[in-house]
Amino acid sequence: MKKILMIFSFALLVVYANSIIIAKSQREVTSMVDAIHWLGHDTFKIVKDVVIYTDPFKIKNKDNADIILITHEHFDHCSPDDIKKLQTNDTVIIAPKDCIAKLSGNVKAITPGKSITVKGITIEAIPAYNTNKQFHPRSNQWAGYIITIDTMRIYMAGDTDYIPEMKSLKNISIALLPVSGVYVMTADEAAQAALTIQPAVAIPMHYGSIVGTIADAKKFESLLKGKVQVVIKKQEN
Repeated sequence: MKKILMIFSFALLVVYANSIIIAKSQREVTSMVDAIHWLGHDTFKIVKDVVIYTDPFKIKNKDNADIILITHEHFDHCSPDDIKKLQTNDTVIIAPKDCIAKLSGNVKAITPGKSITVKGITIEAIPAYNTNKQFHPRSNQWAGYIITIDTMRIYMAGDTDYIPEMKSLKNISIALLPVSGVYVMTADEAAQAALTIQPAVAIPMHYGSIVGTIADAKKFESLLKGKVQVVIKKQEN
């Protein structure tokens, strides 16, 4: 009986310890979600130790960015005028090779499959391309990014369809996924991508500016109800 009680007590301790780990992880994810601000389209401002911007477009207020990530050279993603509103002498810009000629300052070229560590943040370039349309050819080597901040891995998909490479993405804390269709995934395809990636939280993007509406984001949320937590971010300035 004593041995059984010891085993039972040990099992309870394991369950308790695991519950603490899970609760801590959930708090960390929630904290990171709160640190992500959506400024419209594919523009996010992530404020956590450093200030990171993705694809600045239609920036209304000047700011100081530590890191700027550019996914590809289309005008609504690689916008020099918007980048200048955020750029300081210390800002590091990471972009695909065909964007470099448009940019100035501390610019680092990257291609899918490569990674770089900047200001303590590890950034890995992930392929981003169309599979059933030609707006974003795979041959252009445009990118999405995995941004690792502490233990959190944020996947910013860029302008992409649901691609095979998503099956190899592991331990994604937060996935920023396009949902508008036309140039990128539809809400249905983005939901399929989220189910494949299995992030703790998925945040829809790429709607409300060039194409797509809040209805696409809400459909994405509805398709994933009970499967993947979706947070629809309110657009900020």
